Amino acid sequence: MMILTDCDGVLLSWVHSFDWWMKRKGYKKKRMSYNVAEQYDITEEKADVLVRHFNESAAIGFLPPIGDAIKYVRKLHEENGAIFHCITSFGLERYSRKLREENLVRVFGETVFERIHCVDTYASKTEALKRYEDSGLPWIEDKPENAEAGAALGLQSFLINRPYNLACEVNSDVIRVDSWKEIYDHIV
Repeated sequence: MMILTDCDGVLLSWVHSFDWWMKRKGYKKKRMSYNVAEQYDITEEKADVLVRHFNESAAIGFLPPIGDAIKYVRKLHEENGAIFHCITSFGLERYSRKLREENLVRVFGETVFERIHCVDTYASKTEALKRYEDSGLPWIEDKPENAEAGAALGLQSFLINRPYNLACEVNSDVIRVDSWKEIYDHIV
């Protein structure tokens, strides 16, 4: 069994770590939003620079797991033979990619991820998902647009609820879930 998954907001707590990093830089979060510029009441350009700077910092190698991800990812892997392909839009810088890979191995184990595919920051994952088109494989995301892209490509698409995506509507082909336990129950 193969499972496709995003990383930030699905496996690792990027938001928590980014908020902590921003606080150390003197920024105060103003509101909950998927959009960093809106969260911190800064320009899109400034938000882009800060997100890229964070993603290329050493901090990216030490993101903590989110929610019940460890328990159910390991359960899917160890008890059900699932292998994971991670598709993440966090940047293309090679050293950051290495830190991302090491972080995932440290948190989830050496044999869980068969492939980690990085696309540029904010980039659509549609092209990366096309290689799995019409496979019906599970695809777990926290960004509504990427969850819908997966559903449109014939994947079993899950949108994991987070405070920043609750107000977003998604088409009926996307399954909304609150936890990895719900994903596990759907898959197994």
